[in-house]
This record gives sequence, C-alpha cells and structure tokens, in this order.
Amino acid sequence: MALFFTADTHFGDHRTINIQGRAFAGTAEMDAVLIERWNAVVGPDDEVWHLGDVARRPGDVAGLLSRLHGTKHLLRGNNDPDATAAAPGWASVGHYAELAVDGRSLVLCHYPFRSWNGQHRGAIDLHGHSHGRLKPMPRQYDVGVDVHGYAPVTLAQLLAGGK
Repeated sequence: MALFFTADTHFGDHRTINIQGRAFAGTAEMDAVLIERWNAVVGPDDEVWHLGDVARRPGDVAGLLSRLHGTKHLLRGNNDPDATAAAPGWASVGHYAELAVDGRSLVLCHYPFRSWNGQHRGAIDLHGHSHGRLKPMPRQYDVGVDVHGYAPVTLAQLLAGGK
C-alpha cells in the first residue's frame, strides 16, 4: 500500500480552468485527465488524502469517488460544502490531520500555515489552496494538482523535489 496526497482537483469547475490557466478545452477534458492521472499512480489498495476543493457540483462527488482508485480521505477546503463531505466514498472527513509517515510528522490541512505543530521539530506541512502560487517555507509543500502534473503525489516525491 502506498500513501498519496492531492488537493484542488476542482472537478467540473470551468472557473478553475480560466483562473488557474489550466490547459484544457473544457471541464470534460480536465476531469478525464484528472481521473486518468490519478488512476495511473494510485492503485486500488493505496490510500489518498485529498486536501480539499474536490468538485464544483457536490452531486457529482460520489460518482467521481467511485471512479478513483484507493481509499480516500477528505480534509475539507473552502469549496467543499456539506454535501461533498457527506458523499459516499470517503473513508474519513475532517478539516485537519496529523500523521506519522516513514518516521516523519505531517500536518495536513487545505490551507497553508505560517507556523504549524512540530514545525521546529521537523514536522512537515502539506496543503492545497494556493495552486502553486505561494512561496513555500522550509518543510512546507503544496500538494495541489496544479503543481504536480494533475496527479496525486507521495511524500517521497515531495521530499525529492516534487514531481
């Protein structure tokens, strides 16, 4: 089992194509690429933490989750209403999490922090929300799809330089 992180998929959201300059002709193409790239790296037995901003239409979330490999956890973003969180297919839903992975402490949230628990003891902050526009601090990583070729990423990839 591998562990992956992602954020800011914004399935079905044409505004994200325009605002973020995503090179897609429309949402159908964007969604197809996001699903294809997710499933190319994530296997059925893997685990994925989605750090928020899943989809434009909450009614689409259950269908999307059924098409995406892995056990999926949601840490809600500013574009994730209650209906997104309530969609079947999430193993857990929250706003914040702390994990220990490969001997490292991780702090996970949709939003990037200026400071975080364990920051001065080597803890790593994983976030979304900024779509790659925020200058990172040491041990802080944007896991959003705009930064990682529209695919989930592992901690090892982040530590090795991100892609």
